[in-house]
Amino acid sequence: MQDLLYLRNYPATLQQQVRQLLADNKLGTVLQQRYPEQNHAVQTDKALYALTIDLKRQWLKSSEPLSKVVFDPKIHVINNALGTHTQISRVQGGKLKSKNEIRVAALLKQLPLPLLQMVVVHELAHLREKDHNKAFYQLCQHIEPAYHQLELDLRLYLTWLEHSNLKA
Repeated sequence: MQDLLYLRNYPATLQQQVRQLLADNKLGTVLQQRYPEQNHAVQTDKALYALTIDLKRQWLKSSEPLSKVVFDPKIHVINNALGTHTQISRVQGGKLKSKNEIRVAALLKQLPLPLLQMVVVHELAHLREKDHNKAFYQLCQHIEPAYHQLELDLRLYLTWLEHSNLKA
């Protein structure tokens, strides 16, 4: 069976369970039972911006402002993860101006809303914590208590989609 790219750092026992679910064609069913609402309203850059700003206002009021939040069809899931946070600094009139941008993989439009929200939370957490350290993940869990489960579920969804594409 193929390498489980999205689950490489997870325990062998979990990987074996996923391989068995894939072999039995049950992983998709398990995920659809867990997330029965497949379609969501966050399909445009404007809707993504609104979702992101709402979360930022609620959890990160004092953090730096965001200048742009968009779905990016160019983000390759394996190479660039699922979203990116960039801080662009420019000199304007003798002052250093900084802009924060969040780009989310367009693929997430197809997945359940909680998984999209988890990626947005992840990218927002980078406004405060640049590195993937303990404080970063604590902040992610503070904003979204089910963060780690949602991250695993997102990886399972991506594994299922990849496996489905290989069979087609």
